[in-house]
Amino acid sequence: MSQSFLPTLFEHPYEIDPKYSKSVAYFSMEFAIDNAFKIYSGGLGYLSGSHMRSAYELRQNLVGIGILWSYGYYNQIRAEDGSMATQYLHKNYPFLEDHNIKFLIRVCGAPVWVKAYFLNPSVFGTAPMFFLSTDLEENDEESRNISRRLYDANSFTRIAQYILLGKGGARLFEELGIEPEVYHLNEAHGIAAAFHLYAKTKSVEEVRKRFVFTTHTPEEAGNEKMDINTLNTFSFFDGLTMDEVRSIIQLEPENNTFNYTLAALRLSRIANGVSRLHGQISNEMWKNYENICPIISITNAQNQKYWQDQELAEAFHAKDKEGFRRRKRALKKTLFRIVGEQTGRVFDPNCLTIVWARRFAAYKRPDLITGNPVCFERMLQRTNRPVQFIWAGKPYPTDHKAIEIFDRLNNLTNKYPRAAVLVGYEMGLSRALKDGADIWLNNPVVTREASGTSGISAAMNGTLSISTYDGWFREFVRDGENGFVIPVASDKLSPEARDRSDRDNFYNILEDKILPLYYESNDKWLDIVFNAMNDIYPTFDSDRMADEYYEKLYK
Repeated sequence: MSQSFLPTLFEHPYEIDPKYSKSVAYFSMEFAIDNAFKIYSGGLGYLSGSHMRSAYELRQNLVGIGILWSYGYYNQIRAEDGSMATQYLHKNYPFLEDHNIKFLIRVCGAPVWVKAYFLNPSVFGTAPMFFLSTDLEENDEESRNISRRLYDANSFTRIAQYILLGKGGARLFEELGIEPEVYHLNEAHGIAAAFHLYAKTKSVEEVRKRFVFTTHTPEEAGNEKMDINTLNTFSFFDGLTMDEVRSIIQLEPENNTFNYTLAALRLSRIANGVSRLHGQISNEMWKNYENICPIISITNAQNQKYWQDQELAEAFHAKDKEGFRRRKRALKKTLFRIVGEQTGRVFDPNCLTIVWARRFAAYKRPDLITGNPVCFERMLQRTNRPVQFIWAGKPYPTDHKAIEIFDRLNNLTNKYPRAAVLVGYEMGLSRALKDGADIWLNNPVVTREASGTSGISAAMNGTLSISTYDGWFREFVRDGENGFVIPVASDKLSPEARDRSDRDNFYNILEDKILPLYYESNDKWLDIVFNAMNDIYPTFDSDRMADEYYEKLYK
């Protein structure tokens, strides 16, 4: 067996499996680990949280590096008129250990104190993790603000946050007297670590030897960019000259645009997209740029041990359909109590329930099915084969278009007793929705969802997906046998015609396949549910994903 690379006080609580002996530092802006630890916003965090749990279960020599967001992302609540509102509350986490690890980094040329808090693996069953904070009495107000809000709306504050994650994480290892063999960037937010390592070694090859990169963005325009001179003003490049920076990221003299993703692709030895399709799209996106690293595919997954309801799993493994129905009904009642508390609606556990729940963003088209008012109203007012519908999700707090969609859906559902929009979409509500739903609707524009993960943990709990043919789903689905595919609309269609095609296909599948199965052939319905639960594991369990990272990326 191999030993932990961390100092004794923080070492892994298990003997390292020799398969996973290489020491890895995993950098991510957010980790969804537990509902009590509110330092995440959406899919990126859910992915990294499951990764940390699987690293623990597989006994990997990996440590997580994140930021302790004092106010989290935000608390999603309702205003007096029922519209969505944001609330920021200072969080306190007594389970984090303070070993007085403090050091300085420079931001805008000025010294900023950083403290690292330790998350013991015994608390949530994760790899050892450190969380960095600047919200300290030693710092001025501006410096304290760096680690207060995840994805702060101020673009300059976000630069400082990226410096904290990247340079702060690299400095932490110096304080601990260790050097990881691999720096894994989960998205390019932590790329400042690469410049810190280059400043020490003056070797691009040494940086590339150590860095690997996971990209999540399926469109070039969606990759964050910043003026390179602005970043230099913020001390992003750790004292390097502009000539050095331009040289190592191969930026032309007339170009002042620093692309975080492109820099990561040029300073890493290998990168991965988060589904097979996304790997293909990423290679196509970046094919005209010279000297980028190879981009492979490692499909996202979720931790079944954490997400799956054990009673449902027992009934599934025993092929006990009656026991499965009883447990699913109980889980629906638990979900519907939340619906009742938030909205005053009384939902029926015998009624087919569809859920759309994930981060609210326009490209995910949360309101797609409402675009045909006749079909939408018919669905919610049926007397035979009735349907209930629930929306939930958190927009970015300054994404006014997404918030407008959220509020419009909330107003629209006010007149339908069988529809509801919920607030507070965090891990607890996410679990209740995945446990209690019968159908999980996912309808992004095809190729816009790099992977998506919510439908994975839904399938682990007997919830069937109806989805566009995108992300992880196209690797999983056998149409009509373990889920339902919304046929791919022609790329020659206008956006409006594409939406109409996807919407019409959803209603056709619901009417012709889903409702007859659920209400009139429920044994066959459960056969499909059991197929999905059988097919989801182990291929879409994060143990497979964490193993693949060692086999394909870290080696």
